[in-house]
Amino acid sequence: MTSTDPLKAKIIAERSAQYARLKAAGDAPKTLPPATARDGAPIDPAAVRERETLPGGWYWTGRIARGEALRVLNASGASGVSLFFWNAADTSERYNSADTIKVQWTSDLRKGRVLFSDMGRVMLSIVEDTCGAHDTVVGGSTPGSNLAKYGDAALRSTRENMVLAASKFGLGARDLAPLLTLFAPVRHGADGRFAFRDGVVQPGDFVDLRAEMDLLVAVSNCPHPLAPDRVFDPGEVELIVHRSAPPEADDICRTATAEAVRGFENNARYLRAV
Repeated sequence: MTSTDPLKAKIIAERSAQYARLKAAGDAPKTLPPATARDGAPIDPAAVRERETLPGGWYWTGRIARGEALRVLNASGASGVSLFFWNAADTSERYNSADTIKVQWTSDLRKGRVLFSDMGRVMLSIVEDTCGAHDTVVGGSTPGSNLAKYGDAALRSTRENMVLAASKFGLGARDLAPLLTLFAPVRHGADGRFAFRDGVVQPGDFVDLRAEMDLLVAVSNCPHPLAPDRVFDPGEVELIVHRSAPPEADDICRTATAEAVRGFENNARYLRAV
């Protein structure tokens, strides 16, 4: 037995006890829906506001209004597309990966989950997702990781792309924090190590992120640092900003957990005040 085993056992026991308490109170998490079919969830062309092809190694910035959605379509099977988000009305509010994990009791981000800001509000909902294989722990590539992986620190990296993207909004490196990386099937092992599950992400995978407030968005199309490729040759992805269907009363993203319900209550208070 290692020194961490008692701590792991305590965490598992507390998680089980917390679930039992929530279930008894009628607040147990709902079962999340299955993954979206790769040929499912077609977008009405009339609902599309913007469509962009993002070449491998490059970045994109844009604004997404509340009620719109961003589809990230991985046409090439790229191994990682990193994103970051700011509240368009107040850029001091930004995506918070730690709270997104902590509040939902999981790092397994897939259809039915939400993305939290550092002010306890929901920035986006994952309303469609074909692969459920995303990372919000490891982060994107850097010149250092490119040097270690490809032998060339001068290659395009997520870190540099995000700094450039932030500058388009008058922001800088201090306005960035840990990122969300889609199409990055990172496994968190019991030994605390990370591993990339090769073959999980396929060409044609996509994710739809519905904006729950007006947002500034940055996207970087660079390979995940743990992806097994040894040649820097990222494929292109498609970015489609489109009008999303209004959420129903039983929308899974808004009702899956008590924590998500509270997040949307925070949104409602904020939106009434602005």
